[in-house]
Amino acid sequence: MTGRTLVAGVGNVFLRDDAFGVEVIRLLGERGDPSGVQIRDFGIRGVHLVYDLLDGCDLFVLVDAAARGDEPGTVTVLEVEPEVPPADAGAPVIDAHSLTPDGIFALLAALGGRPGRSLLVACEPADISAGMGLSEPVQAALPHAVRAVQDILRDQELDAQGGGRNADEADQGGSDSGADRDSD
Repeated sequence: MTGRTLVAGVGNVFLRDDAFGVEVIRLLGERGDPSGVQIRDFGIRGVHLVYDLLDGCDLFVLVDAAARGDEPGTVTVLEVEPEVPPADAGAPVIDAHSLTPDGIFALLAALGGRPGRSLLVACEPADISAGMGLSEPVQAALPHAVRAVQDILRDQELDAQGGGRNADEADQGGSDSGADRDSD
Protein backbone atom coordinates (compact mmCIF):
# COMPACT_ATOMS: atom_id res chain seq x y z
CA MET A 1 0.00 0.00 0.00
CA THR A 2 1.36 3.38 -1.00
CA GLY A 3 -1.12 5.49 0.96
CA ARG A 4 -1.47 7.60 -2.18
CA THR A 5 -4.78 8.73 -3.65
CA LEU A 6 -4.85 10.32 -7.11
CA VAL A 7 -7.85 12.15 -8.56
CA ALA A 8 -7.12 12.89 -12.22
CA GLY A 9 -9.15 14.87 -14.71
CA VAL A 10 -8.65 14.36 -18.42
CA GLY A 11 -10.15 15.98 -21.48
CA ASN A 12 -9.68 18.43 -24.31
CA VAL A 13 -10.87 21.97 -23.52
CA PHE A 14 -11.21 22.66 -27.26
CA LEU A 15 -13.86 19.94 -27.74
CA ARG A 16 -16.67 21.42 -25.62
CA ASP A 17 -18.01 18.71 -23.25
CA ASP A 18 -14.77 16.75 -23.45
CA ALA A 19 -13.47 19.38 -20.98
CA PHE A 20 -15.70 17.92 -18.24
CA GLY A 21 -12.85 16.22 -16.34
CA VAL A 22 -10.69 19.34 -16.50
CA GLU A 23 -13.53 21.49 -15.14
CA VAL A 24 -14.30 19.11 -12.26
CA ILE A 25 -10.62 19.14 -11.25
CA ARG A 26 -10.59 22.95 -11.40
CA LEU A 27 -13.57 23.09 -9.03
CA LEU A 28 -12.07 20.51 -6.68
CA GLY A 29 -8.78 22.40 -6.69
CA GLU A 30 -10.55 25.56 -5.50
CA ARG A 31 -11.44 23.64 -2.33
CA GLY A 32 -7.83 22.54 -1.72
CA ASP A 33 -6.36 19.05 -1.69
CA PRO A 34 -7.48 16.90 1.23
CA SER A 35 -4.61 15.37 3.20
CA GLY A 36 -2.89 12.58 1.28
CA VAL A 37 -4.85 13.27 -1.93
CA GLN A 38 -3.36 14.56 -5.18
CA ILE A 39 -5.89 16.34 -7.43
CA ARG A 40 -4.38 16.82 -10.88
CA ASP A 41 -5.48 18.07 -14.29
CA PHE A 42 -3.86 15.97 -17.02
CA GLY A 43 -5.88 17.49 -19.87
CA ILE A 44 -4.87 15.69 -23.08
CA ARG A 45 -1.70 14.25 -21.53
CA GLY A 46 -2.98 10.72 -20.95
CA VAL A 47 0.48 9.23 -21.39
CA HIS A 48 1.77 11.45 -18.57
CA LEU A 49 -1.07 10.18 -16.40
CA VAL A 50 -0.08 6.58 -17.16
CA TYR A 51 3.53 7.27 -16.18
CA ASP A 52 2.35 8.97 -12.98
CA LEU A 53 0.25 5.87 -12.16
CA LEU A 54 3.33 3.66 -12.50
CA ASP A 55 4.39 5.12 -9.13
CA GLY A 56 1.40 3.30 -7.66
CA CYS A 57 -1.60 4.43 -5.67
CA ASP A 58 -4.18 2.86 -3.40
CA LEU A 59 -7.11 4.77 -4.91
CA PHE A 60 -7.30 6.20 -8.42
CA VAL A 61 -10.29 8.33 -9.43
CA LEU A 62 -10.43 9.25 -13.11
CA VAL A 63 -12.82 12.06 -14.10
CA ASP A 64 -13.78 12.25 -17.77
CA ALA A 65 -16.58 12.71 -20.28
CA ALA A 66 -17.64 9.29 -21.54
CA ALA A 67 -20.40 8.47 -24.00
CA ARG A 68 -22.33 5.56 -22.52
CA GLY A 69 -25.72 6.15 -24.15
CA ASP A 70 -27.28 7.97 -21.18
CA GLU A 71 -29.04 11.33 -21.07
CA PRO A 72 -26.50 14.16 -21.57
CA GLY A 73 -25.28 15.38 -18.18
CA THR A 74 -25.75 12.04 -16.42
CA VAL A 75 -22.93 11.49 -13.94
CA THR A 76 -21.98 7.86 -13.36
CA VAL A 77 -19.50 6.35 -10.92
CA LEU A 78 -18.03 3.09 -12.17
CA GLU A 79 -15.66 0.68 -10.48
CA VAL A 80 -12.97 -0.18 -13.04
CA GLU A 81 -11.26 -3.55 -13.04
CA PRO A 82 -8.33 -3.13 -15.42
CA GLU A 83 -7.64 -6.30 -17.38
CA VAL A 84 -4.17 -7.73 -17.56
CA PRO A 85 -3.35 -8.11 -21.26
CA PRO A 86 -2.28 -11.55 -22.49
CA ALA A 87 1.48 -11.95 -22.92
CA ASP A 88 1.15 -12.08 -26.72
CA ALA A 89 -1.15 -9.02 -26.98
CA GLY A 90 1.59 -6.64 -28.12
CA ALA A 91 1.72 -2.94 -27.31
CA PRO A 92 -1.57 -1.04 -27.38
CA VAL A 93 -2.05 1.43 -30.21
CA ILE A 94 -2.15 4.87 -28.65
CA ASP A 95 -2.57 8.48 -29.59
CA ALA A 96 -0.69 10.44 -26.93
CA HIS A 97 -3.24 13.27 -26.99
CA SER A 98 -6.49 11.35 -26.90
CA LEU A 99 -6.33 8.36 -24.60
CA THR A 100 -9.79 7.20 -23.58
CA PRO A 101 -10.23 5.73 -20.09
CA ASP A 102 -9.92 2.25 -21.64
CA GLY A 103 -6.73 3.35 -23.42
CA ILE A 104 -5.24 4.69 -20.19
CA PHE A 105 -5.84 1.41 -18.39
CA ALA A 106 -4.62 -0.67 -21.37
CA LEU A 107 -1.36 1.27 -21.62
CA LEU A 108 -0.86 1.12 -17.86
CA ALA A 109 -1.35 -2.66 -17.85
CA ALA A 110 0.97 -3.07 -20.85
CA LEU A 111 3.66 -1.20 -18.92
CA GLY A 112 3.16 -3.46 -15.92
CA GLY A 113 1.37 -0.95 -13.69
CA ARG A 114 -1.81 -1.46 -11.76
CA PRO A 115 -3.34 1.04 -9.35
CA GLY A 116 -5.25 -0.14 -6.30
CA ARG A 117 -8.97 0.56 -6.41
CA SER A 118 -9.90 2.44 -9.60
CA LEU A 119 -13.06 4.46 -10.14
CA LEU A 120 -14.30 6.42 -13.13
CA VAL A 121 -16.52 9.46 -12.55
CA ALA A 122 -18.00 9.91 -16.00
CA CYS A 123 -20.43 12.38 -17.51
CA GLU A 124 -22.48 11.76 -20.62
CA PRO A 125 -21.52 14.50 -23.11
CA ALA A 126 -24.03 16.38 -25.25
CA ASP A 127 -21.56 18.03 -27.63
CA ILE A 128 -17.93 17.15 -28.32
CA SER A 129 -17.58 19.27 -31.44
CA ALA A 130 -14.82 21.86 -31.82
CA GLY A 131 -15.38 24.82 -29.55
CA MET A 132 -14.97 25.94 -25.98
CA GLY A 133 -17.46 25.83 -23.14
CA LEU A 134 -19.59 23.03 -21.75
CA SER A 135 -23.14 22.39 -22.94
CA GLU A 136 -25.92 23.28 -20.48
CA PRO A 137 -26.56 19.70 -19.25
CA VAL A 138 -22.86 19.00 -18.68
CA GLN A 139 -22.35 22.38 -16.98
CA ALA A 140 -25.28 21.54 -14.68
CA ALA A 141 -23.68 18.17 -13.86
CA LEU A 142 -20.47 19.70 -12.47
CA PRO A 143 -21.71 20.05 -8.85
CA HIS A 144 -22.92 16.43 -8.90
CA ALA A 145 -19.53 15.21 -10.09
CA VAL A 146 -17.66 17.29 -7.52
CA ARG A 147 -19.91 15.86 -4.79
CA ALA A 148 -19.39 12.33 -6.10
CA VAL A 149 -15.60 12.72 -5.92
CA GLN A 150 -15.83 14.28 -2.45
CA ASP A 151 -18.04 11.37 -1.32
CA ILE A 152 -15.52 8.85 -2.69
CA LEU A 153 -12.67 10.58 -0.87
CA ARG A 154 -14.64 10.81 2.37
CA ASP A 155 -15.57 7.14 2.12
CA GLN A 156 -11.93 6.22 1.48
CA GLU A 157 -10.97 8.05 4.66
CA LEU A 158 -13.81 6.37 6.60
CA ASP A 159 -12.75 2.96 5.26
CA ALA A 160 -9.22 3.64 6.47
CA GLN A 161 -10.74 4.33 9.89
CA GLY A 162 -12.90 1.19 9.80
CA GLY A 163 -16.25 2.21 8.27
CA GLY A 164 -17.81 3.82 5.21
CA ARG A 165 -20.07 3.29 2.24
CA ASN A 166 -19.38 2.18 -1.28
CA ALA A 167 -19.19 4.18 -4.52
CA ASP A 168 -22.69 3.06 -5.52
CA GLU A 169 -24.06 5.31 -2.79
CA ALA A 170 -22.27 8.47 -3.98
CA ASP A 171 -24.24 11.34 -5.51
CA GLN A 172 -24.75 10.31 -9.11
CA GLY A 173 -26.41 13.42 -10.53
CA GLY A 174 -28.95 11.26 -12.34
CA SER A 175 -30.96 8.09 -12.05
CA ASP A 176 -28.17 5.69 -13.05
CA SER A 177 -26.10 4.31 -10.19
CA GLY A 178 -23.57 3.05 -12.71
CA ALA A 179 -21.76 0.29 -10.86
CA ASP A 180 -24.42 -2.40 -11.32
CA ARG A 181 -25.75 -1.15 -14.63
CA ASP A 182 -27.21 -3.84 -16.89
CA SER A 183 -26.34 -3.81 -20.56
CA ASP A 184 -29.38 -3.17 -22.71
